[in-house]
Amino acid sequence: MLETKRSSSILLLAFTAVLWSVGGVFIKLVDWNPMAIAAVRSTIASIVIFLYLKKPKFNWSKAQIGAALAYTATVIFFVSATKLTTAANAILLQFTAPVYVALLSGWFLKEKIRLIDWLLVLTVLGGMTMFFLDHLSLEGFYGNIIGAASGISFALFTIFMRMQKKESPVESVFLGNILTAIIGLPFIFHSGPGTTGWIYLLILGLFQLGIPFILYSMAIKHVAAIDAVLIQILEPLLNPLWVFLLLGEIPGPWALLGGVIVLSAVTTRYLIPILKNSRSKLKEEATFYHGD
Repeated sequence: MLETKRSSSILLLAFTAVLWSVGGVFIKLVDWNPMAIAAVRSTIASIVIFLYLKKPKFNWSKAQIGAALAYTATVIFFVSATKLTTAANAILLQFTAPVYVALLSGWFLKEKIRLIDWLLVLTVLGGMTMFFLDHLSLEGFYGNIIGAASGISFALFTIFMRMQKKESPVESVFLGNILTAIIGLPFIFHSGPGTTGWIYLLILGLFQLGIPFILYSMAIKHVAAIDAVLIQILEPLLNPLWVFLLLGEIPGPWALLGGVIVLSAVTTRYLIPILKNSRSKLKEEATFYHGD
């Protein structure tokens, strides 16, 4: 039963990653202040989540509040980074979250940190430095810094959500969206995105934020924190692809190399335990048949 829940949760997380991946291209398409984009996107998402919850339950625990604050930081940082640097840089730098999950999950969640996780930390940090080796504008440099910050906040969000595995963590996402909307509210009154921009914002709030985070909150309760981040490998792969196909945006050569290192390290870390488990099962079966 537990294994079935875990398998279905992994599928939900994969589908969530696909929905999240359209964020880069639609954020780029909306010609508006990033704080205003974050506010409107979160306003729409909060309505979607409220309709899902009907009667939100707030216990105001440290985990619930911590997840809400980390969520707010993550969505604001990600939108800002996507506007200031390439979509690939923004999402790949956010995808360094497994590094911080590996460092913090043992402390917060009492989940065992293995040697492979420490190797991941060193490799990903090395890959991160390459994002700053390209010829960047001042905006691009700040965008990379903000993108790296979103990796830290996303890791904290994952951990605080995992701490609520016996509760209903979606309330944290609801609170985070409300807080994001409040913070970004003053920026909404500066010009506007136009009719097409509002359509893109509706897509962002409904299909890229609201629905995916409901699915994410359901799935996070049945997988380990580090796995919850690692399964999202589809997002940093697809996000730059959509932006390239629709907008023709290409990251710099060093950033591409750094991205390959980050993705390869994270994917390898996720695959090695699976391969080890497969080998163990094969050995058990071989021992069983040999004993017969």
